[in-house]
Amino acid sequence: MSVGISETAAVKARDPATGEALGEVRASLPDAIEGVVAEVAKVQPLWALLRVEDRARYMRRVAQAIVDELDGLAELLGREQGRPRTEIVTLELLPAIDALIWIADEGGDILGTQKVGVHRSLGPAKRARIAYEPYGVVGVIGAGSAPFAQPLAQIAGALLAGNGVAFKPARRACLAGERIARVLARADLPEGLVRLVHGGAQVGVALARAKNCDKVLFTGSPSVGRAVARACVSQEKEVTVELGGKDAMVVLADANVPRAASGALWAGCAGAGQARGSVERIYVAREVHENFLNRLVGGAGALTVGDPGKAGVQVGPLASMRRLEHVKELVDEAVAQGARVLCGGPLEGEKQPEGCSGAFYAPTVLTGVTHEMRVMREPLDGPVLAVMRVESIAQAVSLANDSDYGLGASVWTSDRYAGQRIARDLEAGMVWLNDHLPGPAVSRGPWGAAAGAGLGRTLGETGLRGCAQEKLITWDPSGMRGLWWGPYDETLGKAARAVAWMRSSRDSDRERAWREGALAIGRASARALSRR
Repeated sequence: MSVGISETAAVKARDPATGEALGEVRASLPDAIEGVVAEVAKVQPLWALLRVEDRARYMRRVAQAIVDELDGLAELLGREQGRPRTEIVTLELLPAIDALIWIADEGGDILGTQKVGVHRSLGPAKRARIAYEPYGVVGVIGAGSAPFAQPLAQIAGALLAGNGVAFKPARRACLAGERIARVLARADLPEGLVRLVHGGAQVGVALARAKNCDKVLFTGSPSVGRAVARACVSQEKEVTVELGGKDAMVVLADANVPRAASGALWAGCAGAGQARGSVERIYVAREVHENFLNRLVGGAGALTVGDPGKAGVQVGPLASMRRLEHVKELVDEAVAQGARVLCGGPLEGEKQPEGCSGAFYAPTVLTGVTHEMRVMREPLDGPVLAVMRVESIAQAVSLANDSDYGLGASVWTSDRYAGQRIARDLEAGMVWLNDHLPGPAVSRGPWGAAAGAGLGRTLGETGLRGCAQEKLITWDPSGMRGLWWGPYDETLGKAARAVAWMRSSRDSDRERAWREGALAIGRASARALSRR
């Protein structure tokens, strides 16, 4: 979707394939964000008074609202994103429904109080639990390449934990953001609990800086993500950041080559290569390299590119002409440095799909690439698959790890245990074996990059708990003194050393504890039982 915006104008949505206007929303002024967040903060305390089980019922209603509006959502999101309608259903709507139902069914147990063990030697009668409490207001900043399922699941997790939410969708997903607000409204959430703001990077940074915004969940570009993270850290508030990836795929010699080639093509071309977690780099064992490459090129050439609203079209346009120029720049630079284009490329002029005016780039397969080329190092946001032949598993892992964007990776092999070993060696936040991209079946898992390529996790149990603050709560009987309260005299010192010796793995230490410290332990215990 191409979007025009000024800080006083509307955000305008257009079909990226045809250029047709789809609608517009009012842009939010950065100076107004503080007031919006403050209004959410007024509503949130009443929401937090509800039991988790009661809040969960609203999440199930949201899931039902998506089911009720399934066809309309698929049509609108498909037009706004320039994606096939079936792809929207399978990669956005089904995962959203599943995540919401899971949050409703399991969230109460995940956010319920957790017992913490306390050894008798430290507190004979002490009991401890962890309680999960809301932050207050959580800011959710979404990405254009993840318009619906990801931000909605983040919002639902924040709500279940008792928070209010201020949500800023990406500019090219502004209508998707409005539809998220609509399905939330259909669930009869308290008015003002979730507020929607629109705009560009300045609005996102203003949300992060807002006094009453207590935590931020950001998904988007590295430049804006780092600005948001700096704004949060400067105010000592928590932030979770996902900056995208340069996902790698490792194909071993024993892989099912037809399946691996099909998987690479799907994961590399979903959302025209702009989906979060799209494959960009492929490392293929020498034994199957030629077979894999032939199948990949044949499959890429068979994909129909054009207006995804038409039957049979598999790949839609890129988000903007600017993005098209960036993809062309990286590919052309790689070719100048020795890479070869086996198929694909920009569809311009006479190659432009009929009836379309958007930024189209046909699925492209590159060979002869090296890690000195930017096409292997920078996020691409287009349907370009760069393939390298490798001589060993160690070489494949080393090359796959040679990236600053360790979001996702995949391993393709018939040996499950070998795949699991390799998965542990890959420096990525998520690794899939014989698959790539989290389909509907994995909508309940955590999402995030490896250390150094992002901060924290969203979604899944980890993401759900990350929407709440852990609070340790302990209890001691009112009639007992603390075992280790002072005075720090000889008796207490002997008792402490004796208890330490009792925890030793050596029999001699434990015998020494009873021999030299039993009397001191008895006296310290008697002191604890006194009311003084």
